[in-house]
Amino acid sequence: MASTVVDTRRQARRGLTVFLILVAVFAAIFQSILAATTNPWWVYAVMWSVAAASVVTRLVLNEGFADVSFRFGPAHRTLPWMALGIAFPLAVGAVAYGAAWLTGLARFTAPAAFGGFGGRLLLAATIGTVISALSAAGEEIGWRGYLLTRLIQAGVPRPVFVSGLIWGLWHVPLILTGFVYGGHPYTWLAVLVFLISAIATGYVIARTRLETGSIWPPITLHAAYNSVIQAAFDPAASGPNAALWVGEEAGLLVAATLVVAAVICGRGTWRLLATPDRPLAVPPGIRL
Repeated sequence: MASTVVDTRRQARRGLTVFLILVAVFAAIFQSILAATTNPWWVYAVMWSVAAASVVTRLVLNEGFADVSFRFGPAHRTLPWMALGIAFPLAVGAVAYGAAWLTGLARFTAPAAFGGFGGRLLLAATIGTVISALSAAGEEIGWRGYLLTRLIQAGVPRPVFVSGLIWGLWHVPLILTGFVYGGHPYTWLAVLVFLISAIATGYVIARTRLETGSIWPPITLHAAYNSVIQAAFDPAASGPNAALWVGEEAGLLVAATLVVAAVICGRGTWRLLATPDRPLAVPPGIRL
């Protein structure tokens, strides 16, 4: 048993090394092209480069693809977590943006098209989420389909925190170049707040992955968040300091709300599944 744990840890660390090197190389290439061209189609290349890094790593190290895992699993276990994925951004938006509107930190600007704010919100939570999944899947196949489980198997302390931190750091060049959150008044504050948001959201997404042993709940949550916040809530917030308070994941109120959500979601005992029917190999004494 001890030798099996050691072998699993060694293999996971080897995989992490290859994966993170590839992620860094691909990010340098595709994020540079995106920043230089500002062509939004390159966003797909940037997001899917994370999945590509995991695929190449799996092929090079002959790890296989079973633990990604694309299996849906039992409906009674998976569907509630997918429902949470849809509800999560709606709740975050209602609390954070609602607080900004009620206190006057941002003005509510109802869109004229698509049936006003309610219509836009409905579209974002349904059709928009499906469309957003086409890009979100690229990240989740890499981050939660590979990085998260390997960090746990490698015995890295606080693997959920570390996975969220790496996820956040991967976005930093895009913030510094102004491709995302370009309207934020303080760039380095945007970076700091975004890292807090990414780590907090990482706890919620990680739990949906580990509780179900399926990659579909993380894809659903990631896609829904991008769609609902970016297409519905954020366009409805205006004012000179709106980006400071509710600028998607770089807004102070959004970050605070996400931290509270992470604390709530992180409570209790987590089920740790590699696939819907197989537990994840966890080193003794590891704390998430």
